[in-house]
Amino acid sequence: MRARWVLACLAMLQFLVAVDVTVVNIALPSIGADFGTSARQLTWVVVGYTITGGGLLMLGGRLGDVLGRRRVLLAGTGIFGAASLLAGLAPTFPLLVVARLLQGAGEALALPAAMAVIVLMFPEGPRRSRALGVWAAVASCGLVLGFVLSGVITELFGWRWIFLVAVPFVVVILLGVVALVPPDEPARRAPVDIPGALLLTAAPLLFAWGVVEAGESGAAGWWPAVALVGAVAAAASFVVVERRSTDPLVPLGLFRHRPRVMANLATALLSAALSTSFLLFTFHLQDRLGLSPLAAGVTLLPLAVALVAAATTVPRLLDRWGARTCALVGIACTALGVGVIALVAHVGAGAVATVPAMILVAAGMGFGIVGLQYVAVSGVTDDDAGVASGVQRAADQLGGATGVTLYIGIGFAPGVADPFVVTGGLAVVGLVGAALVARRIAVPAKARAGD
Repeated sequence: MRARWVLACLAMLQFLVAVDVTVVNIALPSIGADFGTSARQLTWVVVGYTITGGGLLMLGGRLGDVLGRRRVLLAGTGIFGAASLLAGLAPTFPLLVVARLLQGAGEALALPAAMAVIVLMFPEGPRRSRALGVWAAVASCGLVLGFVLSGVITELFGWRWIFLVAVPFVVVILLGVVALVPPDEPARRAPVDIPGALLLTAAPLLFAWGVVEAGESGAAGWWPAVALVGAVAAAASFVVVERRSTDPLVPLGLFRHRPRVMANLATALLSAALSTSFLLFTFHLQDRLGLSPLAAGVTLLPLAVALVAAATTVPRLLDRWGARTCALVGIACTALGVGVIALVAHVGAGAVATVPAMILVAAGMGFGIVGLQYVAVSGVTDDDAGVASGVQRAADQLGGATGVTLYIGIGFAPGVADPFVVTGGLAVVGLVGAALVARRIAVPAKARAGD
């Protein structure tokens, strides 16, 4: 019985974290209006959360192993809750961005520890499978409901409450963990690759800052260049640090598995387009069509329904079609969806015309991410299963954040005649690259699902 209550408590945490990925989308125009920020600057509200979450994710998992999962779970959840409160009360836009960065850090600490607690409290077999199924289903529901909740909360209470509403739930989660999760053993001494985690986070953050600042009118010309050079330097330093580390965050030997490397690269490119499409939906429905946040959230319901349908269909098709075919279908659907968004925005079509795009993007997310995820963890062993899963999730989050920064940063730059056409075009180019990469995936025979 205790294990079930722990699962319910941690599923609530998973739901809050998943909701926070998408709940800001409908609220972005309202946030921009309050602070007087451009669409380019607003990308920080999205990518600040996903970059720190993805960059520090593997460090969070390692700290849980070393310091104790209950301790790290409490610390990460507490940071997430405090950052949610700060975001809701932020008097300035820069402070809101800082709060989003801290939310991502809290997620990176809390989620790996929460997953480990679930695995340890449910014995291997049907009980653990059901528990992990609940965990995954809650994550999907959170992503889907984030769009609708964003519209409802922003319309009825104001955008600040999309962050503040999480605070009482975080308190409940903290009390539940203290009461239900057994105490940890004493922390053990073991190496932790903190420099690697910081460099992995710094590289995309510097890249995002450089791209956003480069397009802002009146921005000093050399600061963006310094940031972009710093991003390249941080990425190169990360490789050097991992190569020399006795206990690296990401063992470079993992990348000798060619299908895994190709799947993670394709995941990053696909996630970039998917995240961009969500922002384009938001800006089209509210900025172009003038819908209220509530109306925009309701309009996105077909996307939510289609995403649930796709997510429940793909697992059954993996054995029939194969992981690579599912991934290619997902990439193709996303490319068509992004193209439809750009077209309807360019011609000024109404909200109903976005429905086909929503269905295509949802299918792209369901088919593409699941298919690529299957390949990314193919051929793993007990020694590298956790690392492979962490790298795949990091590729998803960091790829999406970096892509949004690049596509929106260029497409919405001053002087661009139609930002929707330019941004959509860039996303499609990225998806063509993802398709070319995915086509080169050769799944090992023992790990194939129909290929």
